[in-house]
Amino acid sequence: MSEQVACKAKALAPGTALRADLKLESGTPHGIAVVRTEDGEIYAIDDTCSHADVSLSEGDVVGCEIECWAHGSRFDLRTGEPDELPAMTPIRTYPVRIDGDDVLVDVHAPMSTAKENA
Repeated sequence: MSEQVACKAKALAPGTALRADLKLESGTPHGIAVVRTEDGEIYAIDDTCSHADVSLSEGDVVGCEIECWAHGSRFDLRTGEPDELPAMTPIRTYPVRIDGDDVLVDVHAPMSTAKENA
């Protein structure tokens, strides 16, 4: 497995995010947040906040960050690094490619690796 269709680009308005359940090689579903910034860039990150079991795709897109709706942690969409407490652990980011109107994401080749909780 490699790239999988996460969503249609036209379904993702600027400044919004949506959840996509893609499959890992084991067949297990893996939730990612597909995010389009206000300037039109599209990113893919793990959908679960590293601070609490909360869906990031339900949060607000602010610049090149997504804010967790539950506790206000912000994650950089390019690196997965948290920029606002209470989250301290990064989340994974994934490569995105647009093919026509398909947003393709490769969950098997993360661009950043989440660190283990200390």
